[in-house]
Amino acid sequence: MILAAGKGTRLAPLTEKLPKPMIPISSEPLIVHQLRWLKRAGIVDVVVNLHHLGEQIRASLGTGRQFGVNITYSEEDELLETGGGIVKALPILGSEEFVLLNGDVWTGYRFTRYVVDPEATMHLILVPKPENREFGDVALDGNKVRRPVERASRPWIYSGMAFVKPEIFQGERIRPFSLREILFREIAANRVSGETYEGIWFDIGTHEQLKQVRRLML
Repeated sequence: MILAAGKGTRLAPLTEKLPKPMIPISSEPLIVHQLRWLKRAGIVDVVVNLHHLGEQIRASLGTGRQFGVNITYSEEDELLETGGGIVKALPILGSEEFVLLNGDVWTGYRFTRYVVDPEATMHLILVPKPENREFGDVALDGNKVRRPVERASRPWIYSGMAFVKPEIFQGERIRPFSLREILFREIAANRVSGETYEGIWFDIGTHEQLKQVRRLML
């Protein structure tokens, strides 16, 4: 599932007329690059949630056939945030583990799960804390994700890429809420595994980050 419904307000005025996943990187929309990454990893069934200017995404990608994938869209009349968007899409996603990808991520990650923990309900791809952040999100103890009380002991952040078992949303109603609600609950229950990735990764949330990614592609 590609999370593509957000407004991308930090990239205004660019995102006032263009949804963030449609921002061009090296002549193609960001989300097209993401579809190509998933296809190379053997992932061909893709759910994309839509809200802000979502008709542009649908018109550009269509069924996904031209990219070798099959796209199903999950429309949101109101913005449901990351958690609510997934809950609404559950009937499409089915009962098997799925890959979750934020629609503003640029990465060289191969979308291959290296750490397999049968007890884990979520498996996170973690990246080093950026220099502009004082503290990270989590620590990694072996392959288990932790949230130490001491924030200085959290050297990693969630990359916006994960492998998720839909069972963790059981009983949740469709409402606007952040995936972090579920994530922190599962971490506290010792049910989240993770791996670190120190390759190319950008969260394209600002104009400066967009410029950095575009410079990479020159």
